[in-house]
Amino acid sequence: MQVLLAGATGAIGRPLIRALIANGHTVSALVRSPSAHPLVRELGATPITADILDHDGLLRAVDGLRADAVIHQATALRNAKVQRRIPADDPTSLLRTVGTADLLDAAEVVGARRFLTQSLILGYGYHDHGERLVTERDRFGVYDGGVADEVVRACVSGEQQVFDAPGVEGIALRYGLFYGPGAFSDLFADMMRKRSPVGPLGSGGVNTWVHVDDAAAATVAALERGTAGRAYNVADDNPISWGEFFAAVSRSQDTPRPIRLPAWMIRLAVPYIGALMSDTSMRISSELAHDELSWRPSYSTVAAGLAC
Repeated sequence: MQVLLAGATGAIGRPLIRALIANGHTVSALVRSPSAHPLVRELGATPITADILDHDGLLRAVDGLRADAVIHQATALRNAKVQRRIPADDPTSLLRTVGTADLLDAAEVVGARRFLTQSLILGYGYHDHGERLVTERDRFGVYDGGVADEVVRACVSGEQQVFDAPGVEGIALRYGLFYGPGAFSDLFADMMRKRSPVGPLGSGGVNTWVHVDDAAAATVAALERGTAGRAYNVADDNPISWGEFFAAVSRSQDTPRPIRLPAWMIRLAVPYIGALMSDTSMRISSELAHDELSWRPSYSTVAAGLAC
């Protein structure tokens, strides 16, 4: 297929381009700056300069291009600011709301019938889900009036727009927390080297992770075999606590021991980080992706993925 990809230089975008090319697909990659063109070409894709939040500019940039599918992986997480609350105009939220709408219009211009969008397992809600496995049958879009509701709202908006778009085979990928090159593991390793606090004392909440290479492989599988109108959980099969995650990152990257703070202190300073690390526990099932996409993670545990 000819694929139009947004978010081409991010933590998932780079391995995704390689995986798409390896499976015989052709990629046109949307980037905001011409300075990213050499990297995109090195990865094997054709760069197109456009800001997906500039609706008219985006449509001008893709005018005359033909594509079979659009994949939305654009976020602003690399440049995210630490704030007490996530505002409605948070850059990543805007990319999931306004950016999705703009890319759907771009899909119409280029003739794409298939549209894949990045979502997150956190849309199931920032709370303790207990020991049971969370599946796609569980309610998605759980709000509690708390500091992280904006993340949930943006994920729900992105998914719903894609599912509701006429003439589009929409698929949402609910990824686990990302680790690997350019993702959370590198971020926390850098914080440990700087002797910055990384999380709460004790084990913290339990969550389910996915290596960026496995996320890319699942995305290609969904492009080729996914069912229109379906959401798929994409995560490994071994949930771990934040304490275990920090220890694995420290071992793999040979950093100083992680510095941790009391959970109440994190909640006070950055409430949504406290909500994620202390209040949220979710064990995710990716059985639907295993069955329908014939996808399984190459790295069954975070420790295995970090060792590669």
